[in-house]
Amino acid sequence: MRLRLIVMNFLIFAVWGSYLCSLGIYLGRVGMGAKIGSFFAIQGIVSLFMPALMGIVADRWIPAQRLLGICHLLASVFMALAAFMGMKYGDSVTFGQLFPFYALSVAFFMPTIALGNSVSYSALTSAGMDTVKDFPPIRVFGTIGFILSMWIVNFTGFKNTYMQMMVSAVWGLVLFAYSFSLPQCPVAKAQANASIVDAMGLRAFTLFKQKRMCIFFIFSFLLGMCLQVTNGFATPYLDAFGKSADYVDAFAVRNNVFLSSISQVSETLCILLIPFFLRKFGIKKVMIISFIAWFLRFALLGAGSPTGFGLILFILSMIVYGVAFDFFNISGSLFVDQNTDVSIRSSAQGVFMVMTNGLGATLGSYCAGAVVNHFTLGVEDFGQLMAGWSNAWYVFAGFALLVGIVFALVFKYRHNPATTGNQQ
Repeated sequence: MRLRLIVMNFLIFAVWGSYLCSLGIYLGRVGMGAKIGSFFAIQGIVSLFMPALMGIVADRWIPAQRLLGICHLLASVFMALAAFMGMKYGDSVTFGQLFPFYALSVAFFMPTIALGNSVSYSALTSAGMDTVKDFPPIRVFGTIGFILSMWIVNFTGFKNTYMQMMVSAVWGLVLFAYSFSLPQCPVAKAQANASIVDAMGLRAFTLFKQKRMCIFFIFSFLLGMCLQVTNGFATPYLDAFGKSADYVDAFAVRNNVFLSSISQVSETLCILLIPFFLRKFGIKKVMIISFIAWFLRFALLGAGSPTGFGLILFILSMIVYGVAFDFFNISGSLFVDQNTDVSIRSSAQGVFMVMTNGLGATLGSYCAGAVVNHFTLGVEDFGQLMAGWSNAWYVFAGFALLVGIVFALVFKYRHNPATTGNQQ
């Protein structure tokens, strides 16, 4: 069962890693650099409703593992069509030709992250295993799949072309076929006298009535604003150094996607630390650590450069990303799972996705795009351009630090290290 879940997580994130950190490079090369924010914001827009909707379907009608496969089949078809548009029109491809198919693909992919979590939690719980202890070593293979896809598109040169989207489509088709072998997830049967809320599977949204869960979701939204910033703009930022003769041949510029993959390598190590940190410190301190890591992630990017000491700062930024992402995304998902009833497991994961990859990522992507465009758009002088990039990263760092301080003051939580999940 562990092996089946490992392969599932590997494939889900291999689909995403094929384009998430390199799409900005391709868009810049075909004249859509100013639209990068829109391409990443659509992931947030569809996450406003698709994860929650698919979670409700999985809880009420279609088993989560089967719905996971269906979503990946549709996502693959639309991503392949987006790649076809890139192939057909080459460097002349327009926003209107590429974006609709990409948006539809993302709409069906984004729910699968929460669905994959639900399948994992359901299988582990049915086997009498501890999700906090046993899920992270399984989920780490998702990050390995993400890294492998990044390396494929980097060293094949697909990072510069539409072929990165075709790689994603192929991975998705493999996952669709594989989904038929996944453990069966239960479906809750609607009762004859059930309320409309229960009948429609909307019970998970009542979690907002609980003060602590409401505050947790609000700060998940704010932290979610950081999620797609570096995914959308880190590699275009590194690519921009190639405009200078001093950096054009630097390894970090020529292999910027590979350099970015250090972030995911860090993830693989940090995921394994989650059980210890959650049991030892509890969700509040783990989230505070994540806020600090996001601050360092952005600040180090602003201060770095592709050679010498600046390269060390870049590498440090990639390393702290593992803490920033995992200590929020994975720990938050586990916290939600532990504080919700099994009958709304998929729906609750969908709500968490709505707040983070939906509302948070949407607003974050548009704001990040506006900030980057404000400091860099139309700037021709290389020195001024890179100073503008640095200022943008410092703005993001200040935001993460400010929200982290407010979270530490507002979120009330008393951790019981003896029994994770027994919080007050």
